[in-house]
Amino acid sequence: MNGIHDMGGMHGFGPVETEAHEPVFHAPWEARMFGLRRALTWPPGATIDRLRFLRESMPPATYLGWSYYEHWYFSTVQALLQAGVLTMAELRTGRAAADRAPRNDAMRADEIGRVIKTSQRFDRPVHTPPRFALGAAIVTRNLHPTGHTRLPRYARGKRGMVHAHHGGHVFADASAHGDLERAQHLYTVAFTAPELWGETAAPQDKVYLDLWESYLEPA
Repeated sequence: MNGIHDMGGMHGFGPVETEAHEPVFHAPWEARMFGLRRALTWPPGATIDRLRFLRESMPPATYLGWSYYEHWYFSTVQALLQAGVLTMAELRTGRAAADRAPRNDAMRADEIGRVIKTSQRFDRPVHTPPRFALGAAIVTRNLHPTGHTRLPRYARGKRGMVHAHHGGHVFADASAHGDLERAQHLYTVAFTAPELWGETAAPQDKVYLDLWESYLEPA
């Protein structure tokens, strides 16, 4: 696991199976879903964090049984339904309702490149100094929020070391629920594998996680 960045997972599902010569897409509909999501005229507040939170709202059995791009479909549809962009009847039929006014706000082809390169900026100014210096020993808080969080369950209450500081970034936990400008200092924190997985883990392995300042306390 040396050098793995921002990983998740849980026990009980066996080893991760790799697929030799895996294609980018396993079916044409996956490529279409990818394109639709990237070119989506976003409803207000539908950030990447909001879409992750919507995925987390799936029933557990559905979440575990559906594929990656089925998850994308679910969260995209939920965002559009909640914003009133489409209705369940329109979703079922694939046709706009007869009384719905035509829209003309789709992304234009010549705008796609610019939007992809510039619209996903999450760095923000933070007007307080960073609480932790490089090399500082920290312990993650043992949080159990009811909403979205980017602090993995397996990394709560664990000791690590600040590996890098990235300045201020939008706080994902707040962004998922509509607060798009709340920012905190963001750090990369290094953990030893035994600290996360127990004494049977390889002692030389490390896991690096990007974590916001409110997740951390001095060790």
